[in-house]
Amino acid sequence: MHVEQGLEAVELGTGPLAARDIVAVARHGARVDLAPEALAAMASSRSVIDNLAADDKPHYGVSTGFGALAVKQIPPYQRTQLQRSLIRSHAASSGAEVDREVVRALMLNRLSTLATGRTGVRPGIALAYAGLLNAGITPVVGEYGSLGCSGDLAPLSHCALALMGEGEVRTPDGRMLPAATALADAGLTPVQLREKEGLALINGTDGMLGMLTLALADLHRLLSTADLAAAMSVEGLLGSDSVFAADLQELRPQHGQAESAANIRSILAGSVLIEEHKTGGFTRVQDAYSLRCAPQVHGAARSTLAHAESVAAAERASAVDNPVVTLDGRLESNGNFHGAPVAYVLDFLAIAVADVASMSERRTDRFLDRSRSHGLNAFLAHDPGVDSGHMIAQYTQAGIVSELKRLAVPASVDSIPSSAMQEDHVSMGWAAGLKLRRALDGLTRVLAIELLTAARALDMRDGGLATTRSAPAVAAGRAAIREVVAGPGPDRYLAPEIEAVRVLVDGGTLLAAVEDRLGTRLY
Repeated sequence: MHVEQGLEAVELGTGPLAARDIVAVARHGARVDLAPEALAAMASSRSVIDNLAADDKPHYGVSTGFGALAVKQIPPYQRTQLQRSLIRSHAASSGAEVDREVVRALMLNRLSTLATGRTGVRPGIALAYAGLLNAGITPVVGEYGSLGCSGDLAPLSHCALALMGEGEVRTPDGRMLPAATALADAGLTPVQLREKEGLALINGTDGMLGMLTLALADLHRLLSTADLAAAMSVEGLLGSDSVFAADLQELRPQHGQAESAANIRSILAGSVLIEEHKTGGFTRVQDAYSLRCAPQVHGAARSTLAHAESVAAAERASAVDNPVVTLDGRLESNGNFHGAPVAYVLDFLAIAVADVASMSERRTDRFLDRSRSHGLNAFLAHDPGVDSGHMIAQYTQAGIVSELKRLAVPASVDSIPSSAMQEDHVSMGWAAGLKLRRALDGLTRVLAIELLTAARALDMRDGGLATTRSAPAVAAGRAAIREVVAGPGPDRYLAPEIEAVRVLVDGGTLLAAVEDRLGTRLY
């Protein structure tokens, strides 16, 4: 597998996908091609399925029903109907429409497994699936329908249904159309599924893996942004930077902690505000935990991220199907479709996200309390009493943090039996992925409010960017915020300002401005 320069195209061979490939296809519309080795591997394993289909013995997925109905042998003349009926009946999702990037990530992961040659589908099926992705046709999938075991069945079935020319899809411009119409408009032909192929299209952890991969990409940006927010708050609250020293981090060799502390040190380097505070007579002996312990909390989240990345890498290197065509040509049932490994880390990340957001909200609150802000106006108001400043922005943060704590309750412990007790333990990994996506959105908003608040406090502290005593990197972050939000003054309509900074955080623009000033990437 290789990725062309600029991530304009992703070529699938028989090896594992890279995380950046999934992001490129899911979010940025990169083209997908199948390598000759993948086409050859699929042709080889298909011959195994064809031989099994021709004998008189029952073979699961080839000549039997599915799940609890696997006891029924299906005669050859009904096997095309068997595969078609499987897809139609399993395309049973409900609820709000799942984001386009999630569906595209799911489809790419399934296509990657098809390309390994371990599923027994014909090469033409995989080429048709790649054609859907390359045409920008996205099947409509509801949020409910997957238990995260036996594959993300309903979501994957909607994608297979579109491949058959049935169901509803979204076009690249967002219009909802019947799949048959969208395929015809794109010059694509619906497929007719044969033995094993319907099952192979829906039996994998592809949706939860897609959500995990996208979340990991977002968390790299958000955890560095959390370090930036903490640094700006330390400076704005006249805190100490000595606690972030490298030798102190070495006393507790937690790798993620060292990275976060290094980020905060880099961002605060050259801060006149902090240096003035050190020489201004007796000061606080210690800062509050939300300032002093930021590397410990952010670092723990980074370590959790690293663990999740190892799980995701193993899953991307997997050929998840049941039954599977082994390398020596056997067709074997297995349990590799169980989503427990992915579900656990999705839940673990939601816990880390909630805690990072909780600490961010506590730093914001310190800015607003005159007894703890060290000389700033109450609520950072222009004229306290007449103006309320950022009082309610903190309420918004508090509401989000409370929601994040609820989202941190694990989904993976809540198994519900299905399929007449044949599938009596499931992972709920799909649900874990959806709630993590909501949690990441919440963290983005919480950090945006802290950054907006810290920038306002620093402007009130040192008179604005024209006379700033901030560290150069902090000044760069403040300048990026000031490009979209005006400086302190009487109360204004606050919601658009929060949204403007959220966009800076979500798109990585704010972090990029700081990294450009530093001349290096943050960890």
